[in-house]
Amino acid sequence: MSKVAFTAARIQAFKCLPDKKQAFLWDSTSPGLGLRATPNGKPSYVFQGSYAGKDIRITIGSPDAWRIPEAQAKARELQRQIDEGKDPREQKRRALAEAQERQAEEAARAVTVGDLWSVYLETGRPKRKEAWKPRYLEDLKSVASAGGIPKKRGTGLTRPGPVYPLLAMPLVSIDEDSLKTWFDREAQSGRHQATRALMMFRGFLRWCAAQPKYRALVDRDAGKAPAIVESLPTSVRRTDALEAAQVQSWWSGVEQLSNQTASAYLRTLLLTGARREEVAALTWQQVDFRWSKLTLADKVDEVRVIPLTPYLAQLLMRLPRVGTYVFASTGKAGRIIDARASHAQALRSAGIGHLTFHGLRRSFSLLGEAAGAPAGAIAQIMGHKPSATAEGYRPRSIDALRPFAQRIEACILELANVQFEALQEAARLRIVK
Repeated sequence: MSKVAFTAARIQAFKCLPDKKQAFLWDSTSPGLGLRATPNGKPSYVFQGSYAGKDIRITIGSPDAWRIPEAQAKARELQRQIDEGKDPREQKRRALAEAQERQAEEAARAVTVGDLWSVYLETGRPKRKEAWKPRYLEDLKSVASAGGIPKKRGTGLTRPGPVYPLLAMPLVSIDEDSLKTWFDREAQSGRHQATRALMMFRGFLRWCAAQPKYRALVDRDAGKAPAIVESLPTSVRRTDALEAAQVQSWWSGVEQLSNQTASAYLRTLLLTGARREEVAALTWQQVDFRWSKLTLADKVDEVRVIPLTPYLAQLLMRLPRVGTYVFASTGKAGRIIDARASHAQALRSAGIGHLTFHGLRRSFSLLGEAAGAPAGAIAQIMGHKPSATAEGYRPRSIDALRPFAQRIEACILELANVQFEALQEAARLRIVK
């Protein structure tokens, strides 16, 4: 094994050898440092030594990248590791692994909220649910929208959603202080809207904390910090509902609306106790006039079937059949979307100050109790979760529910001072095609 003191001229001469297969040039000044031709014909510095009684050889690098003093220093470092009882190969593998880990960590720390928000919408879901509810998914998209598009109502452009300013922030920077600053700024435009956006963002943080890749980068409880919670508006439990004495005025105000579709829609809400979206999305295919049944898309289960009571059957039958939906509209959705303006008009006409759509649902429950219907039957019609507290709740068949549904409808019609012969009308409806 020939040894020479490495110089630039000797290394250049080695590069020019016509046949460099198995060719080695060893440095006489740095034990173990050599220059060899790699299988592809390019020279490379190598270190050769003995560890645990076995020869080992480690590639250092190309002479184009390593100057002679640098290669000599590296060879002495590798020999020192052997002298200390360390395997240079293991040290190299460990150094590479640590470098890769640092790169992965730096890449993860660079991930922004916006990078993950779309993934959250696609793969996230509520607890014990298979997927987002369509309306809530639209709300999640809305709170993070960039805005700047023409308003559907009124003039001008939409403003960015409350969560939008957070999208550009690195996930690792979301903490109590940054969320407090964001919430205080958004609350200036609307405290309740900012609060709802915060609750949605908490769900996003919980989802991130459940992902092994991002768990170490997120503070899932940042949105629950005392400094933020103290700024939230007081939660007030809504108790709005129609009093028995108000039913006639409300009914009269709704009946006088020029928009008859909205009028029928509002009365259907009161007569069924259903949720507003359940009724708004009702299709003619879900209305069974022959067997007097309604099939509603349910919040708890996929669907629920309730009795179609006589007056409600008459009310729906008088609506024009335009398209798929019972409460049709000329808008893009093809069905009624928001009847709040019509309801507000009816409330003003009735002299009733405030009543939400959920207040109509609550009214059905209270009026059902006044009519003497069992709590379990009322809950089943409304689509509440089963409960064993009221009467040892168990689902009733449609035929078992029908007398109670008709009793509740008769009670509401009596309070509304609506003259309606149920038996005669029901008989007439059965022969209508």
